[in-house]
Amino acid sequence: MALDLGMPILVVDDYQTMIRIIRNLLKQLGFEDIDDASDGTSALAKMRQKRYGLVISDWNMEPMTGYDLLRHVRTDEDLKQTPFIMVTAESKTDNVIAAKKAGVNNYIVKPFNAQTLKTKIEAVCGRAPSAPAAAEEAAEG
Repeated sequence: MALDLGMPILVVDDYQTMIRIIRNLLKQLGFEDIDDASDGTSALAKMRQKRYGLVISDWNMEPMTGYDLLRHVRTDEDLKQTPFIMVTAESKTDNVIAAKKAGVNNYIVKPFNAQTLKTKIEAVCGRAPSAPAAAEEAAEG
């Protein structure tokens, strides 16, 4: 299944430079519709106004972390199907396990390049939208 380059993507990071880097990588990959938010609270507000095909969120943010944002998204009836990739500078196993349990679709450790981002996005979005196994897993979690 080919990637939908027209899908809206939300990049969430409290560090403007990182938003710019991810935005540039996404543009290199051919994505056009990219919004950003500086923390989980504003990201949630944007997600309630617009349907995103993908959220790429940093883990470490104040006041609402990417992990908290993920947990909010997964418990929200309207948002819980949104593909979610977590970005972090730490590859601590505990964090990865916590994010997986909370329903993250994929995980990227900084620093990363366009190829890594593309691979992760394809793993999350590059398949048919109807993935019943994933939906059931999310419901159980």
